[in-house]
Amino acid sequence: MRIGIGYDVHQLIENRKLILGGIDIPYHLGLLGHSDADVLTHAICDAILGAASLGDIGTHFPDTDPRYEGIDSQFFLRAIAKKVKELGYTIGNVDSTVIAQQPKLAPYISQMRSELAKTLDISVTQISVKATTAEGLGIVGKEKAIVAQAIACLAKSNSIGL
Repeated sequence: MRIGIGYDVHQLIENRKLILGGIDIPYHLGLLGHSDADVLTHAICDAILGAASLGDIGTHFPDTDPRYEGIDSQFFLRAIAKKVKELGYTIGNVDSTVIAQQPKLAPYISQMRSELAKTLDISVTQISVKATTAEGLGIVGKEKAIVAQAIACLAKSNSIGL
């Protein structure tokens, strides 16, 4: 069994969509980034890559590469899931947390879980998405950024118990 941790933060700005877990969240601000800036998906990508000792999302999909400008981050997650499968790993589970002062994310969590599970080709029971606030503190609490953290568990495909 292998465990990986992922973390990402993106600045909130005007005139961008807010995409989290592959879902378009209605909000007056969006996240700044080279791709769609889906902070949750990026953290999950890094958790899976870390568990497989494959570096980070920037190593595989550099933000200097024009091919990835504005791209849907589910593309990254799908490619990473395929890569770890080719290396003989299965995803046991993914646990993630989004830290955002606004908007309230509870109404979208089920949809995010479904979208992420579909992209990873796993059961929705294998992915957890939680949301919390920063209690008004720091860049997240002042609604200047959104943060996401994730942890992933991988097992060799021939392992028993997952």
